[in-house]
Amino acid sequence: MFIKKFAAANIAAALVAAAAMAPVQASAQQFINVLTGGTSGVYYPLGVALAKVYSDNIPGVKTQVQATKASVENIKLIQQGRGEIGFALGDSVKAAVEGDNDAGFPAPVETLRAIAAIYPNYIQIVAAKESGITDLAGLKGKALSVGAPASGTELNARAILGAADITYDDLGKTEYLPFAESVELIKNRQLDATLQSAGLGVASIRDLAASVPINFVAVPADIPEKLGAPFQAAEIPAGTYDGQMEAVPTIAITNMLVTSSEVDEELVYQMTKQLFDNLPALVAAHNAAKAIDPKTAAKNLPVPLHPGAERYYKEAGLL
Repeated sequence: MFIKKFAAANIAAALVAAAAMAPVQASAQQFINVLTGGTSGVYYPLGVALAKVYSDNIPGVKTQVQATKASVENIKLIQQGRGEIGFALGDSVKAAVEGDNDAGFPAPVETLRAIAAIYPNYIQIVAAKESGITDLAGLKGKALSVGAPASGTELNARAILGAADITYDDLGKTEYLPFAESVELIKNRQLDATLQSAGLGVASIRDLAASVPINFVAVPADIPEKLGAPFQAAEIPAGTYDGQMEAVPTIAITNMLVTSSEVDEELVYQMTKQLFDNLPALVAAHNAAKAIDPKTAAKNLPVPLHPGAERYYKEAGLL
């Protein structure tokens, strides 16, 4: 009996020792929730592709893709520990780290960290042709959707209209709707125009352009000059959408992938590495990913890099 107990004790001790020597995979850090945006935007298909890249290439990882109201909600979910990586507009990230109450951040989000600057969002203001809207001033007295409440798009709308000396009170009606719902209302003649902050070729505007005659509303160069960084003058190239014969002046804002300082360094290193090792998978999901460049991904960021991301850039000779 004593020999059996002694042998059992030795076996148990050996199992404990073996477990201690095995590679450590913290189960809490082996789940990646990818925070995206509405399903008709660009964040969502890229997030789906990114989640597949991670599940296929990071051993032991399980992934989930969460549709959200995008930038502001994603930052708050990361702050709450409810997401490991999220898409966000650069101006929303800047507002979060500085603590901008009007943007929904009453105090600085001190745990927010960058993984990469990715592709630019373009402000795309589209109106039903029959509305007669051809410029920003033409929005006065009309019904405009400015994006989901307190979303990155809605923050962009406030900034751009403000720089053009237009308030929401000047509009005939202000709707706070996601991209797809805005498009449906324009099709049904219940809305005049929609402002969408998204990558070029966003599905919602492709759908609208293929369904009804529309005008693209230009954002003149003096608007980004007034707003300053991270806003910059840009254009929507001719032919991006059906019937769009000319380039449209507008504003671009860099999108980012962000995380929390609380997320494991090795996991963030792998998320960063696999992002750049598998860019073709993201390009296949949406053409906006063609603009993702590892050479510029760690530059001019409004928030510090996560140590895991920083390690990748240093190893790749990019920092």
